Amino acid sequence: MEDGNFFEQSYSEIFSSGRDLLTTTLFQLQDTQVSLLTLIIFFLFLIAFIIASRVIKGILLKRVLQRFEIESGLRYTLARISQYIIVTIGVLISFQFIGINLSSLAVIFGFLSVGIGFGLQNITSNFISGLIVLFERPISVGDRVMVADIEGDVLEINIRATKIRTLNKVSIIVPNSEFVSSNVINYSHGDPEYRLDVEVGVSYGSDLDTVIKALREVADENETVIKNPEPQIHLVSFGDSAWDMELRAWIPDVKHYPRVRNELNQAIVRKFKEYEIEIPFPQRDLHVRSSVNLPVKNELSEKKQPDDNGEESDKQRSSSND
Repeated sequence: MEDGNFFEQSYSEIFSSGRDLLTTTLFQLQDTQVSLLTLIIFFLFLIAFIIASRVIKGILLKRVLQRFEIESGLRYTLARISQYIIVTIGVLISFQFIGINLSSLAVIFGFLSVGIGFGLQNITSNFISGLIVLFERPISVGDRVMVADIEGDVLEINIRATKIRTLNKVSIIVPNSEFVSSNVINYSHGDPEYRLDVEVGVSYGSDLDTVIKALREVADENETVIKNPEPQIHLVSFGDSAWDMELRAWIPDVKHYPRVRNELNQAIVRKFKEYEIEIPFPQRDLHVRSSVNLPVKNELSEKKQPDDNGEESDKQRSSSND
């Protein structure tokens, strides 16, 4: 019996110590006393609302909004904004539940503003830029963009950064401020069609009409190339050893341009071989000018030179006698 009382007394002491630890006031915001227990409840509520916001976002994106004729970028924006609204409501409810009213929140935001002034400018800038990107929609999920010399497709637009997958299937995290303060090329903005320019050089001895015919057949035989507007062939310039020709063809989706460019280049090689059109390699003509012989007096040649009578001069004879 004494052992049982000892264990009961120990449990009660541990429970009492834990309760005192959880209910001990850590700090006070105006009239609100904040303890470890209130902080735990606060974070549990906050985590619950964050998880709920992600679940609701997935339901809206994959089930509800797909039933309407809305483009994918707008669907993602609506789902993301809904997630932000739920998280904001969760933060307010969490603060109210632990007894922190809106006036106390103003005090907290005052502390945060000081932190922002000292070291959180970058995070705040990216957060505001993310909101601008979501509402203004200069880019959308699925767009083919180029920012900071990085070309790829937009996968996600998050609070701080945007995830882009490059053509090599590498995911790159780009801060949202890059899309607001830097020059961004959005190939898919408004219209995914893209004009593909394929350059090729042909020798000066080729027949121009045959070259134009061959390039037009290359464009017409490709299934991806759009027929309206029709492809165009231009003689761009006269190079050092070739005519610089250019095939301009429209394709329905900019994301397919690497594949279509490869197909057109291969078709040009085969078609030019069929029509016996030469693709010259760079040539340079080197002209070497022979040097000019300058008259140089040579004393030895003068010594050996015979006189008008065919005999050696007196100077030569005297030299020989010596």
